[in-house]
Amino acid sequence: MKRRKLFWHLYPYLFVIIIISLILTAIYVSYEMRNIHINEISRTLEDRASLVEVQLRDLIGARDIVKIDSLCKEYGRLTDTRITVIDTGGNVLGDSEKNPLLMENHGARSEIVIAYEGTTGFATRFSNTLQKNMKYVALPVKIHGRIEGVIRTSLPVSGIEETLNEFYQGVAIGGLVIILLATLISFIVFKRITNPLGELQKGAEKFANGELDYKLHPSNVNEIASLVESMNRMAKELNLRIRTIVEQRNEREAILSSMTEGILALDAKQNIVTINKAAATFFDANPDDVIGRPIYETLRITDLHRLVDETSASKTTVEKEMKLLGKSEKYLQAHGTSLTDVADNRIGMVLVFNDITKLKKLENIRRDFVANVSHELKTPITAILGSAETLLETNIEKAEDSKRFLGMIIRHSERLNSLVDDLLALASLENEPGEDNIELSRHRLIEVLDSSIALCKSKSETYEIQLKSECETSLSANINFRQIEQAITNLIDNAIKYSKSGDSIFVRAISKDSEITIFVEDQGIGIESKHLPRLFERFYRVDSGRSRELWGTGLGLAIVKHIALAHSGKVSVESTPHKGSVFKIHLPAIS
Repeated sequence: MKRRKLFWHLYPYLFVIIIISLILTAIYVSYEMRNIHINEISRTLEDRASLVEVQLRDLIGARDIVKIDSLCKEYGRLTDTRITVIDTGGNVLGDSEKNPLLMENHGARSEIVIAYEGTTGFATRFSNTLQKNMKYVALPVKIHGRIEGVIRTSLPVSGIEETLNEFYQGVAIGGLVIILLATLISFIVFKRITNPLGELQKGAEKFANGELDYKLHPSNVNEIASLVESMNRMAKELNLRIRTIVEQRNEREAILSSMTEGILALDAKQNIVTINKAAATFFDANPDDVIGRPIYETLRITDLHRLVDETSASKTTVEKEMKLLGKSEKYLQAHGTSLTDVADNRIGMVLVFNDITKLKKLENIRRDFVANVSHELKTPITAILGSAETLLETNIEKAEDSKRFLGMIIRHSERLNSLVDDLLALASLENEPGEDNIELSRHRLIEVLDSSIALCKSKSETYEIQLKSECETSLSANINFRQIEQAITNLIDNAIKYSKSGDSIFVRAISKDSEITIFVEDQGIGIESKHLPRLFERFYRVDSGRSRELWGTGLGLAIVKHIALAHSGKVSVESTPHKGSVFKIHLPAIS
């Protein structure tokens, strides 16, 4: 392998860094110079426009075109600025350079449009009238709070390019000088660096009495090659002496890192000695930043400090439940135990943390579920009992009254039956959450859509709602036909409930970006955005009163979500109040 001097290894990179730095500096400075110049022109034009506005306000209100044009030309000559006055219709009333009667309508100019809105308009563009790049500032003229016209001032910006060209020439010359100086200085510096390396090589050879498993790669730098060889010889001996220590440390770190429980160890002064990956994640801490520092300074968590205090004061294990607030709430079950040496002297403590967030959430879900089911069952049961008691205790002579109470019993019994069926379906889906637990086969989606529409056809005709479908006949997916049919049917049924007579419901399926999406779109009453995140929860209703009038169980959308999850998919919804909703089932495409 050919060896080269250290200078030729490093200098090309230094050369590239210098060139890139000069280019970036030139770009940045030219950009700032341009902005400063443009901003200065803008402020000047705005000030001049304000002065002219004071002089011409009354003339603009009177529409005295002759005086306006005369003063524009006079002020333009005195300030070397082009001044244009435009009325609210875009017609030019006066201009310092041209005859306003021969000028085109200016109402569509960007700066004029902004000024018509009541604020100062700015624009930079090529002027067809003057054949120059111009900076424009348009100031609205307000009389008694009403915009009566616009005063526009402008100046050419061509001088900026001339200034920048001179700057670029200076940068090129200065850069060449810098490169030459850098070459000379680099050569001197590298020469001084390589000489000590030779001495370092001699010193390293004296300590080369061991070896490491890792070998330093041979270098093609002449000065460093011998040093690398010496370091490799020394590494062999060092490996024999530190291998045991390294293995023990790695074993300990591997055990701590793989634990799902958070481990936090403190010394007698309550400085952090050890924190594993799980604990660092719980407390959103970087182990490198907290190890060796006091826990009260690095982890500012009140419950954690209380646990440390209680563990310090106790001779037994302390148990405590903690709640962490952050991007998401976390609940931890903490255990604190003091550490003692052989002489029973306290030398620190170890804290162990278990994440019980899921258990807390499950408890809340179970509690809410029991409350919701009890609430949903109570209404029909109360109605059935009331109707039955009325039939038993009251002497009803009219057959119509008896039929009415019996019909009420039947309706609420059917509602109870629907609720039980939905609960059983939901329980079945939750027990089979993965696609491996359900039978999937390839089906054409057009068949599923048509089957779902057919099931809802009678109800849609009753409410005079049209059902329309759109899907490529060749589009297919690996699905459980019955479950996807149930999901689409639930969405269509839901759309029918909240649509008006004469509306249409569109059901379609498309494939895009390795995903198949089934849409159920209605033109109904829509849903406010605040309800959308919770829409697929069990028993969640946007309008509970209306849902019960339509005999909803509150589980239809939850079933849809779990069917999608069982197919390794997801659900989503978009809705605008009074315009309609779009429910989507996202399924993986066939690979």
